[in-house]
Amino acid sequence: MSQAKAEDNKGNSSAVALVESNANPAGLQLVSSYQTNRIGDPLDIVALAQQIQKVLEEAKRDADLHHVACNIVKKPGTVYFMYRRDSGQRYFSILSPKDWGPSPPHEFLGAYKLQPDMSWTPYEEIEKRDSEVGLINKLLTQQQPHNTEPNFHGLEPMILPASKNSLKDPNAS
Repeated sequence: MSQAKAEDNKGNSSAVALVESNANPAGLQLVSSYQTNRIGDPLDIVALAQQIQKVLEEAKRDADLHHVACNIVKKPGTVYFMYRRDSGQRYFSILSPKDWGPSPPHEFLGAYKLQPDMSWTPYEEIEKRDSEVGLINKLLTQQQPHNTEPNFHGLEPMILPASKNSLKDPNAS
């Protein structure tokens, strides 16, 4: 253990430990030896890298879709249909190719649902995403207490000894 001398404001000096060499100082373990001595499974790192890659790709797609022309106010929960004009400009419409009839005016590129978090879900994945969000919402609402009143059930009243500083009325005898 490294030590250094420290002086208080009265000029008294004492030795101070700079680095604790004991793994369990005062009988308490500071860091889990399992976590610090464990060699990670390389597959964990690969799976984490894949998740990061997926999140980055979705963020890039969402940013790209937010830059697509749209002449209406985008509202979460709505499905938008993307088309490409002859000039190459992409735009969103609320009309599906079926709504246009046998000849849509422009090339249909795909459909996306705008989520409440302003991310986009491809049409093919809407059902899956909605079920995931529904499950998350269900779990979150189950964890919330039904009653917002404080719950003192099972607590015994604490009896404090009488003292000079008690809350008794000083005028009462």
